[in-house]
Amino acid sequence: MSINVEISNMEIKDLDLISNNLNTDFDDFWNYNIFKSELENGNSKYLVAKIGDKIVGFAGIIPILNEADISNIVVHKDFRNKKIGSYLLQNLINLASSLNIEIINLEVRESNIPAIHLYEKYGFERKAIRKGYYNGIDGILMERNNE
Repeated sequence: MSINVEISNMEIKDLDLISNNLNTDFDDFWNYNIFKSELENGNSKYLVAKIGDKIVGFAGIIPILNEADISNIVVHKDFRNKKIGSYLLQNLINLASSLNIEIINLEVRESNIPAIHLYEKYGFERKAIRKGYYNGIDGILMERNNE
């Protein structure tokens, strides 16, 4: 089954649309105010995935000189396992290329096996363990050469 996902730059109005169910439908990762300040930060770049007018995911990247950190890739709980995370990740990689980013970094919970497999599929390699990074759960630092 193929779904028609549209990826575009995320705006404050997109955040406002999901603000009431940010923690219930997308996971408890950031609160509204922290996320809003990230969107307003001129350096951070966020993408949103929509099916029709429904927001089904979002992802962010923070460029720093010739490197970038992926801050998050989040898919609505009802739309997981439909390749939306892949679409978002591929678009972040393309965005990084357009910004002349050479290295992309990210952290992922060591228990998040589906995400680790996704990142490895797109060329990310495990570089280090961050002990207790996620409230006592170890994180894996992964890196992708984007040249």
